[in-house]
Amino acid sequence: MEILSLNQISPDQVIFFQWGFIRISATLVYTWFIMGILIALALLVGRTATSDVKMSRWQNLLEVVVGGIREQIHEVSQDNPDHYMAFIGTLFLFIGLSNLLLIVPGYVAPTSSLTTTAALAVTVFLAVPIYGISRNRLGYFKEYFQPTFIFFPFHVMGELTRTLALAIRLFGNIMSHDKVIAILLAVTPLFFPIVMHALGLLIGMVQAYIFSILAMVYIASATQVHEEKANKDKP
Repeated sequence: MEILSLNQISPDQVIFFQWGFIRISATLVYTWFIMGILIALALLVGRTATSDVKMSRWQNLLEVVVGGIREQIHEVSQDNPDHYMAFIGTLFLFIGLSNLLLIVPGYVAPTSSLTTTAALAVTVFLAVPIYGISRNRLGYFKEYFQPTFIFFPFHVMGELTRTLALAIRLFGNIMSHDKVIAILLAVTPLFFPIVMHALGLLIGMVQAYIFSILAMVYIASATQVHEEKANKDKP
């Protein structure tokens, strides 16, 4: 097993196992690790969940997190948050936990890999038209031809550009944090890197919030704009 070094900018370069064209990198392993933790926590809390006033600490923490996510979704969409909770909540929890576990020695955040952030951005890219079509049927596509059909490729380019921006923003922030910490550990005493590490955790959670909120903004704009136009067209 290789160790991520300063000259490696991505956990994709750390290969744990390879057989022919099958390659298991650090990105894949830590992604499965995050997924496993989230599934285990969901099963654990779900099994012991109760509607009583007295509840476990895990359930209390989960309700606080879920309540906060629901509130943010409602503020952005001005709609029932249940429509978007599964997707936006999963994005936030996955990215947030990926970045939070940076305090674990030897752990490498999968969000420091461009392949991971690109995959997350692609899910947002696909979710926008899916939600738009689910709310507005095929009328969703009319916006791509406004004000004339000539603007269709520009609308598509706009969608692709903001998807790329999502991926690059998350990748750049998390990857650069890892590199800065590695450099500080090599050239400075222990105390300063610890402070930077704590700051990096805060930045990681902020990035999870920003990514999720931007995804919600894109989805809300895809549904609300078309709904407003449909209402205006009604006699």
